[in-house]
Amino acid sequence: MAARIDHLVTSGTFSLDGGTWDVDNNVWIVGDDEEAIVIDAAHDADAIEAALGGRRLLAVVSTHGHDDHIDAAPELARRTGAPVLLHPEDLMLWKQRHPDAEPDAELQDGALVTVAGTMLSVLHTPGHSPGAVCLYAPDLGTVFSGDTLFQGGPGATGRSFSDFPTIIESIRKRLLTLPPETVVRTGHGDSTTIGDEAPHLEEWIARGH
Repeated sequence: MAARIDHLVTSGTFSLDGGTWDVDNNVWIVGDDEEAIVIDAAHDADAIEAALGGRRLLAVVSTHGHDDHIDAAPELARRTGAPVLLHPEDLMLWKQRHPDAEPDAELQDGALVTVAGTMLSVLHTPGHSPGAVCLYAPDLGTVFSGDTLFQGGPGATGRSFSDFPTIIESIRKRLLTLPPETVVRTGHGDSTTIGDEAPHLEEWIARGH
């Protein structure tokens, strides 16, 4: 059976730079009836475990280290035995939330994550955070963009460890070069496509966010 994509929305908070905000996060589960990976274990290990439905969890893949994307990761890993993967440049963000835990392995640009016969390639896309990554699954016609690209523009760059020119360069070189029909499955909110977002790059640059 080919890999499919399951979608779960969880709710919690995001904290950084002394502020805390209520957020809803997209949790993406890629796999078949036997095995799966979780992309961004946000807020609710119980809900994510229930959505897995007893499938073998191969990995908890973190698109970046902001606490709303990793807060349930250690607990989900403890319950399932799956390793938590994170780009090393976001370890300082991880440590703000989980000072006594470490990710199990590093996500590096160009690495491949395989589940149910489907390969997802790691694209390092810094800007929203230094270690932000996207996961491109050409066989599924989709890219999991975390908080790098949304419907309507790039992810936020107004807080610590983020940079607007860097995220624009990441989007320009790593994402807008993907086929236009590629579905962009985001960390928050609705999905979009590369073709829908690409024409607006100069508008984003002009507005500065």
